[in-house]
Amino acid sequence: MAVSLPYLASNKNVPTVFERIKGAKIPDKFTHSFLTTTIGLKGTNDRQLIPLLRNMGFIDQSGTPLPPYNLLKGHNPAAAIAAGMRRAYAPLFDADQEAQKLPSDRLKGLISQVGGVDADATSRIAATFTSLAKLADFDSEAAVPSSPERATSADALNNASTDENKPNSKGLRTEFHYNIQIHLPANGNEETYLNIFNAIRKTFQ
Repeated sequence: MAVSLPYLASNKNVPTVFERIKGAKIPDKFTHSFLTTTIGLKGTNDRQLIPLLRNMGFIDQSGTPLPPYNLLKGHNPAAAIAAGMRRAYAPLFDADQEAQKLPSDRLKGLISQVGGVDADATSRIAATFTSLAKLADFDSEAAVPSSPERATSADALNNASTDENKPNSKGLRTEFHYNIQIHLPANGNEETYLNIFNAIRKTFQ
């Protein structure tokens, strides 16, 4: 069954939007007005960046920034972009876990196979995917929550791990590393995901 994969009419401002997000304030809503006035991207094609950010899990349907948006302003936004690509292009990564490493012809073949689209759409999807992949750090991606609602619990675990890595009074050093994986139902809706991660957040509070 064919799936929908995001693409842009023009990819020239993909690096710009992430660079400016890092320096700009976090908006209450990532709207067209915010994109044009604060981010400074006023082209007609630039409007498509908003649904792309939504597909990557950085903003919700209303434009409200989700926890992963904060990671775009952190010390390694490239890892957050990699995690966002796995959300936006999940069907590709389901078919090939290292889709970002595929040469152009094999990537297009995978897109055509998974997306069931014509040659023109395949090329556009591949171009957007490649533009994002150039900004992404898949080697550091493991440190980024794989789902928008995991940020809170992951931060709590990171703080706990930092405290536990401090030497104790006897000079011994104990190190604990936590890796939590959550498999979400593919047919779930936003309410389903919120319920799952709210339950997890309460567990670690």
